[in-house]
Amino acid sequence: MKEIKAANNKINLFVPGRLCLFGEHSDWAGLQKSINSGIVPGYAVVTGIEEGIYGTAEKADVFSVTSRLPEYHGSSFSCEMDMNRLRAAAREGGFFSYVAGVASYICEWYHVGGMHLEITDMTLPMKSGLSSSAAICVMVAKAFNKLYDLHLNTLGLMNIAYWGEQRTPSRCGRLDQACAFGVNPVIMTFDGNELDVERITVRKPLYYVFADLMAGKDTVKILGDLNRAYPFAHNEMETRLHEALGEDNRKITSRAITYISQGDAEKLGELMTEAQALFDEKVAPMCPEELTAPVLHAILDDPTVKSLTYGAKGVGSQGDGTVQFLARDEAAQEQLIAYLKSEKGMTAYSLTLRPSAVVRKAVIPVAGFGTRLYPETRGVKKEFCPVVDKDGLVKPAILVLLEELDQIEIEEICLILNKEEKNYYEDFFMKALPMEHYNKLSKDMKAYEDKIRRISKKLRFVFQEEQKGFGHAVYQSRDFAASEPVLLLLGDTIYQSNTNTACTRQLLDAYEQVGQPTVAVHAVALEEVVHYGIFSGVWENKEETILKLTAISEKPSCENAKDYLAVSSRKQAENYYAAFGAYVITKDVYDRLGYAVEREIVNEKGEVELTDALDYVRKEKGMMAYIPDGRSYDIGNAAAYRKTVTEFGKQ
Repeated sequence: MKEIKAANNKINLFVPGRLCLFGEHSDWAGLQKSINSGIVPGYAVVTGIEEGIYGTAEKADVFSVTSRLPEYHGSSFSCEMDMNRLRAAAREGGFFSYVAGVASYICEWYHVGGMHLEITDMTLPMKSGLSSSAAICVMVAKAFNKLYDLHLNTLGLMNIAYWGEQRTPSRCGRLDQACAFGVNPVIMTFDGNELDVERITVRKPLYYVFADLMAGKDTVKILGDLNRAYPFAHNEMETRLHEALGEDNRKITSRAITYISQGDAEKLGELMTEAQALFDEKVAPMCPEELTAPVLHAILDDPTVKSLTYGAKGVGSQGDGTVQFLARDEAAQEQLIAYLKSEKGMTAYSLTLRPSAVVRKAVIPVAGFGTRLYPETRGVKKEFCPVVDKDGLVKPAILVLLEELDQIEIEEICLILNKEEKNYYEDFFMKALPMEHYNKLSKDMKAYEDKIRRISKKLRFVFQEEQKGFGHAVYQSRDFAASEPVLLLLGDTIYQSNTNTACTRQLLDAYEQVGQPTVAVHAVALEEVVHYGIFSGVWENKEETILKLTAISEKPSCENAKDYLAVSSRKQAENYYAAFGAYVITKDVYDRLGYAVEREIVNEKGEVELTDALDYVRKEKGMMAYIPDGRSYDIGNAAAYRKTVTEFGKQ
């Protein structure tokens, strides 16, 4: 899902449809666990698709919706922000019942004004198991959230969309609202009334095709027949249905997550075929009139289709509605779409699940003089101040940092320097140790010297001609970044993980999961917020390690932070999160820094601030924060350096 600001305080919105890759029917089946504790929770792998609904929204006195879509002949809906009137409209059914249902829920639980929403386009096929109704419900919730700063996380948007749709005659299942997560697969768990959603990291591109079988199905009959087996099974056929939607489905979705995470398209395709066979064996007998699905099985058995795919299966409630295929590659994806359209008369669409761009570059600004460590910095650059590392070796702090980057397999490292400092770095990293010194080293230390030389081959230098702030320094690495995401670190900060995974690796894993610029943060006391950039947001995961950012403020007052920037958690009501000293930034951040540099958008010190660029990208495209399991140590001032020397490496 994405949005950008438009003119006249409008926001532009796009919400995709959704495709259930595995686990159809498990949402309502898992819900029955609240009555029958013996039911296995439901699990479904669901993703948003590239087709969806487009619209614009702006504040208004009433709640109104207009549509440019030809199938609705320019029809419209308008109602006062009155819960009872909106609920009555929702019960009437039809296209506008969905928007009314969500608006009624918002009106009941939030103090907001009205909104005008215009549906400008829809590329999503209707009634094809792709949940156009859920998409419009999510769009209404998303618009209210954005216009009125409701600070809802993605799961919150899903819940509002779901409960809004429940107020209509439709009453679809809970997996439909997964479109709120955008074109990204998630695993959904349905345990009675409890819903849990987690993103799945895509490691390699997956080339899907889904198509309307142009045959039709009776979803109401399918659901009615299957529901007869719940909450308790009364015969062998019903018991087999419980197995299929319960333990069998749990095993299949678990394997699906593994194959997606490993990028194993061939095994994933085979699993699709296996899942369809299981469905045919244990689920279809409950509703043979609809689930025998001759059109679906004819296309699954088609030799041309098989030659282009790793596997295929039905979609949604199954039957002769929609089919999905996992193509062998991008070329096969295109060939399959052409074949389905020309030879089978089907409407077919592509869906490519792409991994978040892998971070292979790091940027470290080190051009500062180190005023707060004067007079040491008359002769020694700040980042070369010594610390004792975890292995017991005395190292320059910058080497500790570079060694961690080498460990997590960063391929290129850009150091942003003053030109006169280049020789300083070259002397340490590029020059070979004189042989008389090298020969005095132990075998282990000779191996470490070789490691330093290997790290030196990853180093690249760029120069900051003028001292115009942190943001200006980072911008000097734009050509090095070359539109790739980069790991941005501070030259005077080192990290100590509480686990076997380095803090920087934890951050990169989080970025690959969420696919948005991500800032590492850590908790600070309220009285310390005046010294930091403070990041506030809403939790995106149950572990409370990922925040969807709603505000960024540079060195706020304690009063401002307490009123507007506190983040509640299960452990305490007020938490304040400051920069940890590590970021994954993208081309959007570089573009905004360039805008500030070109127009001299600076603070009172005449500096271009990174925080301003981050906040702009947060508002326009979205941004996440991640809390690593570890600590960052600063060597930028005397007190911090003393603490680092005392504590670092002793864990």
